[in-house]
Amino acid sequence: MTAPLDSASDSASDTAPARARLLELIKELAVVRGKVILSSGAEADYYIDLRRITLHHEASKLVGQVMLAMMDDAGIGFECAGGLTMGADPVGTAVMHAAVDAGRPVDAFVVRKAQKSYGMGRQVEGPAVEGRNVLVLEDTSTTGGSALTAVEGVRKAGGNVVAVAVIVDRDTGAKEKIEAEAGVPYLFAFGKDELGLN
Repeated sequence: MTAPLDSASDSASDTAPARARLLELIKELAVVRGKVILSSGAEADYYIDLRRITLHHEASKLVGQVMLAMMDDAGIGFECAGGLTMGADPVGTAVMHAAVDAGRPVDAFVVRKAQKSYGMGRQVEGPAVEGRNVLVLEDTSTTGGSALTAVEGVRKAGGNVVAVAVIVDRDTGAKEKIEAEAGVPYLFAFGKDELGLN
């Protein structure tokens, strides 16, 4: 299991500039104002397009650093990070690279929406999660559905899900649903209030 840092204050102070810059980039690049229909079918006055962040040359590295530090601050160690394709894919890769940069071996993985009916018939792709502590990631969550699908896939593959983490929490009930149904902590780097979306 990957060990968290010695103290939360070490992690928080080291990543404060990364966190501040990531917040700036999210506000600048990812928040789109105007009426939109979310994947849940609900209507909103704004859309948070975090792929504009997770696939951005500067922001991606910051995502990895901030998410890794958040897990360290919470005292949650893990060996694998990933989630439901495709929103979670670049988040898992960013966390993997940040961990490697910090001298820690963390593998990334991808969860398909459904198990393959051909080849090896896997739903979880990448290095095996079986018997390992796993962090399920998502860029943002409205209903918690994608993260719960990923949790189920990882558990079927024998992984031990230790937490679910997202970059931005929309404050639409995903935290409560995931914690109740998956029985693991739900963490987020930024709340919608920090993005000025009250």
